Amino acid sequence: MSYDAKDITVLEGLDPVRKRPGMYIGGVGSTGLHHLIWEIVDNAVDEAMNGHASEIGVLLHADGESVTISDNGRGMPVDLHPKYKRSAVEIIFSTLHAGGKFERTSYKTAGGLHGVGASVVNALSAELVATVRRGGAEWRMTFHAGQPSGKLRRVGASRGTGTVVFFRPDPTVFPKTTFQPELIRERLEVTSYLHKGLRVTFTQEASGATEVFQHDGGIADYLQTILKERQNKPIHEAPFTLFRDNGARIELVLHWTESTDEYVRSYVNGIPTSSGGTHEIGFRAGVAKAVRNYIDTHNLSPRGVTINTDDIREGAVGVLSVFVAEPQFQGQTKDRLNNPEVQSLVDGLVRPALEQWLNSNRTSAEQIVARIVLAARAREASRAASASVSRKSATAGKLTLPGKLSDCTSHDRTGSELFIVEGDSAGGSAKQGRDRTYQAVLPLRGKVLNTESTNLAKVLENKELSDLVTALGCGVGKAFEPERLRYDRIILLADADSDGHHITTLLLTFFYRHLPDLLRQEKVFVAVPPLYRIDLGKETHWAADDAARDRIVRQHQRGSTKAEVTRFKGLGEMMPKVLWHTTLNPATRRLLRVGIVDDLETERVITDLMGRDAQARFRFIMDRADEAEGLDL
Repeated sequence: MSYDAKDITVLEGLDPVRKRPGMYIGGVGSTGLHHLIWEIVDNAVDEAMNGHASEIGVLLHADGESVTISDNGRGMPVDLHPKYKRSAVEIIFSTLHAGGKFERTSYKTAGGLHGVGASVVNALSAELVATVRRGGAEWRMTFHAGQPSGKLRRVGASRGTGTVVFFRPDPTVFPKTTFQPELIRERLEVTSYLHKGLRVTFTQEASGATEVFQHDGGIADYLQTILKERQNKPIHEAPFTLFRDNGARIELVLHWTESTDEYVRSYVNGIPTSSGGTHEIGFRAGVAKAVRNYIDTHNLSPRGVTINTDDIREGAVGVLSVFVAEPQFQGQTKDRLNNPEVQSLVDGLVRPALEQWLNSNRTSAEQIVARIVLAARAREASRAASASVSRKSATAGKLTLPGKLSDCTSHDRTGSELFIVEGDSAGGSAKQGRDRTYQAVLPLRGKVLNTESTNLAKVLENKELSDLVTALGCGVGKAFEPERLRYDRIILLADADSDGHHITTLLLTFFYRHLPDLLRQEKVFVAVPPLYRIDLGKETHWAADDAARDRIVRQHQRGSTKAEVTRFKGLGEMMPKVLWHTTLNPATRRLLRVGIVDDLETERVITDLMGRDAQARFRFIMDRADEAEGLDL
């Protein structure tokens, strides 16, 4: 096969974006779809950030698939570019790497720096209309699939200034083009927290609902909202706050809580950095140094316990927002900051400020230190629980594993599976039906402890969860060591009824709060056992729920053949061979892989379902009352 110059393809204009959208928005799923909104909103925020706008509006149209975003900023330039002889509006929306933020003459700080945001949105939209109010006139330009439908034209007189962008995502690019109102709402409210005084309006045309977000307290108000959402109880009265503006602006608010994990939301120029970056590294280093200095200065180091940086940060909940002139983001999705100088800058500001605050607030400081010591002791207890664990040592008699665990015989972790099974009866069937070469079974008694609001020390006092931690072998919490995990897959196996679903949810809460890396590494699965057996003549079918049962009967029942339906009361009722065929055998079973796609949404759902606030659960149940299973009374 020949390979010559003629085989080289050059993508021009916006063709690269349409050809490889994932390079610019991270993918064409829900995250990428909503990223289109964030790009235009970020441009409006840049105007506000630099003192040129005070209001931003987002209108989700009745079709749910188109959006209009407006601001009262200066309005995009409408004059002809001296070099390219095209209007600035056309260049901004149809040329990659074109914008006013490469030089610092028009914007001191900005989130949109690559000059591709507006043009990427245009390239991936079936239709886009840009309207500019500037110089007493209103101008408009339309685009289709990134291409101008005509020149920029004046459509009339106008009072005030600003930019309005309407766009409709291209259904030939995105499999689904329906926006999620709640996701948009959350992002806009966060924007109003990060830019105190900014008025952000969100309107849903379908319902006529309009919400206005404006938070003059800034990120201090935001932290209180986060604490309430997560149901985290602070252990000291007032939070630590920091505001510095000397070239780079840094805002920080921090509270230690009874939570078992560290939770910090970070932002750069108003853009969420979900993957962290150098600003978060500098923040963590500064906090650790300040607390260590305070402990050493006041001789508060506990005997027999070594405090590490993870112990210091456990339970810390905060918001970090930095504004820098030339941020270096990792990719167009901007979820990580790479500027090396920001690390030392944040570290150098946080350390002395926090140390001074601790010395000035001795009561709060002592409460924080006591919390840190408790975290250190829990970590060492966890490490002791998982000491000397490995597949080889487990089979060589060097480790006492839980008596209820029926381990597999293979010494190799690769391909091995641990089934966490509800009850001894189901555990017995699973032990008999499994392939003992690579499948292990750990039965749990009843419903395990709800760990949503439980510290690690109390979790380890619970025998069922302590046995699970020992069987896994990888430690828990800050003592987690992924290389010591004894199984390749952890599979939750509970009855296919409401009680079984509750047990699965309790276990997932435990993994999310205390072993989240197993979820991020996609090591945890949920088995889908059948709830019904359906016999139609000589054919046997299995159904996981009522809907599947009705569908099977409807599709496979023929003539006078009567469907014989058997409902399993539990896994313990199944013969081992049936359980193997339907649930354990990799060739015929169905597993659901558990992962974390959206950190904020996962956090909200776990907190609502499993937290202390009963009202959140009540609302969830009432909203879904028509989906509830019938109860056998």
